[in-house]
Amino acid sequence: MHFVPDTVEVPAGDRLRITLVNGGTDHHDLVLSNGTRTGRIAPGESAVLDAGVIGSSLDGWCAVAGHRQMGMTFSVRVTGTPTPTMHPGHNNPAADAPISASDIARSLGADPGPGFTPRDATLPPATADHRMTLPVSEIEREVSPGITQRLWTFGGTAPGPTLRGKVGDVFEITLINNGSTGHSIDFHAGALAPDTPMRTIQPGQRLVYRFTATRAGIWLYHCSTMPMSLHIANGMFGAVIIDPPDLPRVDREYVIVQSEMYLGAPGGSADMDKVAADKPDLVVFNGYARQYDYAPLTARVGERVRIWVLVAGPNRGTSFHVVGGQFDTVWSEGDYRLRPGAGGAQTLGLFPAQGGFVELTFGQPGRYPFVSHAMVDAERGAHGIIEVASR
Repeated sequence: MHFVPDTVEVPAGDRLRITLVNGGTDHHDLVLSNGTRTGRIAPGESAVLDAGVIGSSLDGWCAVAGHRQMGMTFSVRVTGTPTPTMHPGHNNPAADAPISASDIARSLGADPGPGFTPRDATLPPATADHRMTLPVSEIEREVSPGITQRLWTFGGTAPGPTLRGKVGDVFEITLINNGSTGHSIDFHAGALAPDTPMRTIQPGQRLVYRFTATRAGIWLYHCSTMPMSLHIANGMFGAVIIDPPDLPRVDREYVIVQSEMYLGAPGGSADMDKVAADKPDLVVFNGYARQYDYAPLTARVGERVRIWVLVAGPNRGTSFHVVGGQFDTVWSEGDYRLRPGAGGAQTLGLFPAQGGFVELTFGQPGRYPFVSHAMVDAERGAHGIIEVASR
């Protein structure tokens, strides 16, 4: 992605007007550092930016999320003697003040407000009908006590809804883009040429994505529009569970999706520079830091519990561990790694876009933490509790 040309020379004191023509396949705009901008334009459209009288050099960029980092930058170079000018449209720096490290630390030590509703981690049985309409929407949500972000969502939640079926099932998903920029969807549970079903659609457009589940697993789905890392970091992911044949019944079944958050300004979207630098502020289970500390998962002594785990990333994996528990069953990336017997496992290790499940029973009542044993990530919010009651 580039502006062509990406530089213009202007004699000091001249007025500058720029005609921006969008010859790409996504929405774009042009913003200059004096605060002037075109507004967003669709593919094939054009707009005129009146930058005013130019007295000094200016930087420019496309303000669509992630496009600046992908190369859409522009320079206005002044020739002659720069002169002081009054530029219209200066932003208020305080309005875009970042969330500080102390804000995050305070949030991670706080309790949610009275309106907090945890995401239900219980995994329901598979349905017979796998047709679903999945609207893309932009929603401001709390992601840690007192911290809100504007998330890009599938179906209004981040993670998006969990789909479940069995080998041979056909899924038909209608994606509707109600957002403000281009989006797409990629289902790892389907094996098909990506050209058409995974294409980016613009705001107001829709597509139908059909796939047949040919192999068992817990599969990631996500937006694959570039920069993909930003779209995933901003909430565009979810899980598809295709049960292994003859999967035994258990007493309780949960699903946990781990992801990172790279916080932008309060109420804003993810910070692309943090994403590119792999410097997350939060690491979360099911979209909210430490939510299962406040609303624990539950079990009883002697019950068999299955926990499905998927890593959405975009950048970091997990070492999933239940403190005080031992796994007697581990299933990862398509096959069993451990079955009940003399051996046991302490973690389920997964890279981004990998998934599996573990099973365990609890011999005593108590509060059993579950974490990513990459401890800095547990301290960033990848932490919860399983509350085990007596029978």
